Amino acid sequence: MPFGFIWLGCVWVFMFNDISLIGDQNLYPETAVTLTPLVFLFASLAIFLTGLLIGTMEMVVLEKRFTNHSLLAKIGAKFLIYFSLLFFIILITFPLAEAIEQGLSPFHPQILQKLVRFLGSLIFLNTALQLSFELFLSLIYSSISEHLGHNMLKNFFTGRYHTPKVEKRIFMFLDMKNSTSIAEKLGHVRYFDFLRQYYDALSDSIINHLGEVYQYVGDEIVITWEYEHGTRDNNWLECFIDLKSAITESSVNFNKEFGVSPDFRAGIHSGEVTTGEIGALKKEIVYTGDVLNTAARLQALCKEYNTDLIFSQELKEGISSLKSSKSEQMGEILLRGKANPIQIYSILDTK
Repeated sequence: MPFGFIWLGCVWVFMFNDISLIGDQNLYPETAVTLTPLVFLFASLAIFLTGLLIGTMEMVVLEKRFTNHSLLAKIGAKFLIYFSLLFFIILITFPLAEAIEQGLSPFHPQILQKLVRFLGSLIFLNTALQLSFELFLSLIYSSISEHLGHNMLKNFFTGRYHTPKVEKRIFMFLDMKNSTSIAEKLGHVRYFDFLRQYYDALSDSIINHLGEVYQYVGDEIVITWEYEHGTRDNNWLECFIDLKSAITESSVNFNKEFGVSPDFRAGIHSGEVTTGEIGALKKEIVYTGDVLNTAARLQALCKEYNTDLIFSQELKEGISSLKSSKSEQMGEILLRGKANPIQIYSILDTK
C-alpha cells in the first residue's frame, strides 16, 4: 500500500503542476491526452494500481533476489526491470485514456496513430522522466524500509512515537539452539552466511503473521506484536508454529550447504511497555518494560524444561480455540527479581 500512495501522491503533484500552468488547455493535442475530469480519475486509478504492482513485485518477487548486491547495483537492476514493465503499461494505458477522451475504441486507427506519435515526442520523454522519479523514490523507500522495517519506517514518518506512549505488546525471544558449536564448526565467515540464510528462512512467517522484528541480537531474534494484532487468530502462536515449519522445510538446503541445520527455542510474554524514540546521533524506536526481561527469561527456561516454547499465563488466557495444538501447563515459577510467581505453558504438538 505505501508504494501505491507514493505513486499516487507524485502523479497528483505533477498533474496539479500542469493544471496550474496551463489550466485545462492541451498544448500538444497531436501527442498528449487532454486532462479531463474522467481522464484524471482514470490516471489516478491506473497510477495507484501501478504502484501496488511495483510494491507487490518488490515485496514478493524481487525481495531476496539482490541481497548480495550493493545498494547502487540493487537499485540499478530493479530500475531496469521496473522501467521495462512501465513501458509495457504505457502501451496499454495511453490508448485507454485517449479512448476515454474521444469516445472511441482503444484499437481505433486514430488512437493507435496518436500512440505512435506520443512515443516519439517530448511528451513521452517528460512522462518517462516523471515515472523514473516515482520509481526511484519508491526504490529508495523500499531500501530504507528493508533496513528499518516497514512498520518502523511508517512510525517514524507519522511521528507516532515522538512522544513516549504506553501500550500493550507481545514479545517473542527466539534463540538458536547450539549456536556456539555451529559457529565453531563453520568459522565466523561461513557462520555469518549461515545466520543470514537462517534469518531469510524465518522472514516470511513473521510477515505473514503480522509480526515485527524489533532486534537481531547475534543469533537471537526479538519479534513483537501490538497486542490486538498478536492475539487475533492466535498470530503469535501460529507464527511460532509456522517458523518451525519453515526451518524444517529448509533443513535439506542448510545441510547441503553448511552440513548442519538450525533450530530454535522461544519464550513469549505480553504486557505493557513504554515505546518511544531515543538517541541523538541515531534515532531508534525503543521498548522498555519488565515484559521484555520476562520473555527473555522464559526463553532461557526452555532448555531446563526440555521444550522449544514457553509462554505465560497472560498469553494462555488470550488463546482462542486451537485445532491442532494443545497447551500444557509447565508449572508455577518465581523468576529472579520478581515478587509474584507466574504460570508457564508450552504446546504439546506444533505440527
